[in-house]
Amino acid sequence: MNADDETPDVYEEVIELAKRRGYLYPSFEIYGGVSGFWDYGPLGKELKKNIVDLWRDRYVVEEGFREIETTTVGAEQVYEASGHAEGFADYLTKCGGCGGYFRADHLVEDHSDVENADGLPREELAKLLADAEAPCPACGETITGEVTDFNLMFETNIGPGDSRKGYLRPETAQGIFVDFHRLKRFYREKLPFGVTQVGTAYRNEINPRSGVVRLREFNQAELEYFKLPDDELDLEEYRDVDVRLYPVGEQEKEDGEVLETTVGEAVDDGVIASESIAYFVAVSQEWYTEIGVDPSRLRFRQHLPDERAHYASDCWDGETLTSHGWIEVNGVADRGTYDLERHMEHSGEELRVFQEYPEPRVTEETLVDPDMSELGPRFGGDANKVADALEDLAENDPGAFEGDSVEVQVAGETHEIDVETTGFERREVKESGENVLPQVIEPSYGLDRIVYSVIEHSLDHDRPEDSEDERRVLRMSPSVAPYDAAVFPLVSKDGLEPIAEDVESRLRDAGLMVDYDASGAIGRRYRRHDEIGTPFTVTVDYDTKEDDTVTVRDRDSTEQQRVAVDELVEHLEERT
Repeated sequence: MNADDETPDVYEEVIELAKRRGYLYPSFEIYGGVSGFWDYGPLGKELKKNIVDLWRDRYVVEEGFREIETTTVGAEQVYEASGHAEGFADYLTKCGGCGGYFRADHLVEDHSDVENADGLPREELAKLLADAEAPCPACGETITGEVTDFNLMFETNIGPGDSRKGYLRPETAQGIFVDFHRLKRFYREKLPFGVTQVGTAYRNEINPRSGVVRLREFNQAELEYFKLPDDELDLEEYRDVDVRLYPVGEQEKEDGEVLETTVGEAVDDGVIASESIAYFVAVSQEWYTEIGVDPSRLRFRQHLPDERAHYASDCWDGETLTSHGWIEVNGVADRGTYDLERHMEHSGEELRVFQEYPEPRVTEETLVDPDMSELGPRFGGDANKVADALEDLAENDPGAFEGDSVEVQVAGETHEIDVETTGFERREVKESGENVLPQVIEPSYGLDRIVYSVIEHSLDHDRPEDSEDERRVLRMSPSVAPYDAAVFPLVSKDGLEPIAEDVESRLRDAGLMVDYDASGAIGRRYRRHDEIGTPFTVTVDYDTKEDDTVTVRDRDSTEQQRVAVDELVEHLEERT
């Protein structure tokens, strides 16, 4: 399916299929459901696991970045330091008719020409909302309520009563930063190094819409890459990776277009300023292709200045085109030193990393050791201020001490002091290294949106040559499909079932994920597993009893071939 074929009806078809085939279930469905919560069914759980496994293969195995697991409940101090307690909010408005709560920026975007309204100040947003005369999505009455801040974190108490306030984490990143004092020792204080985490995060969305695209409980896979500020990752391996980029300059044009280029050219042309950012954009591009995201429906959009987090010098969002339009599925951000600075300031813990120089450096140090027995009687209560002024002068203008006397200003008065009295001294100092606060590059992935994108991008319809009926098929990459294969007995008689069960057992023993299906006509079983996305089906028929071969059918082409049972595992492993 091409990007031009997208329609809103696709979402309904995907969700219907996902619920019926065991990919996704609405949470608390028997009690009417609660918006913003979805469960993974048996196939959805397997699909997500496969996607996460490939993410770990890429970042943990291939790159060598270690993974940790931190708590999902965080102490209040953590989020005071990170800024979430004060500034992690959306703008809320209330309908005076039905009492429903809605995001003010969404109403403005839906009923005016304004885009990216979430980046606007509250006062401007309130004026735009009033001018838009937006109807309430629930009851239709014009929204006239005031616009207020609503913190998106779920609040809780740690322990009984109000003993200590805590929050469910709104992102997995802060756990890595809070553990950094231990992690830097684990890595023997050698930069660069990376730390990953995969887990659940929570955001108490005001009125989540877009179904599984916006959740209150969601899954993230994040990497925090800690490096020296002047170091960049080596881009050479990825320079030729093709990407589709939507930089700020194109977004600001009326007819702005996505740039189709390579990562190397983007860096050479200054479109992507940092080789480290470009590196993770390229890795993301290759990984998305591996898991089955359609490259023609994938782009990387640079954050506009008014939507970029205040601590981020640059950020590129990976976005997939779905029936909900372009949705963010990951971000690659330069977080600078913001997080470690904040946690160092609030906790008092030293989070800088000592970095040895390749060769010791010899520097000149200047200092003063004033003779207070001289300064005290002369300056009285201002003696310490004079001493401080001498120290500042020695640091900033050591040449002032080259004569017999030196002048300093204290409380608006100039005082001349004998250099001998100041105790001024120059000396050489050998330095073996310095304490550095690492810069952080963060690739962060929203797993639930990625799972949904893979399902929707896999959805296709065709009419095989051997059929008069259209079939619905999920053309999932075999690397992420919930089943590697399905095993069918042609019929449930004449001794075919025990043979099929033995074939199933062989495949399971080899580590393949297999479904055994003997329900209904063989054609119906083919269609069922085409819709599930199973790459291959293995049919045990009467010829199997004669020559110990089975029929292997390819999901995408529907072509069939005979394969010896003894060679079946190798045959499937080469294709999954």
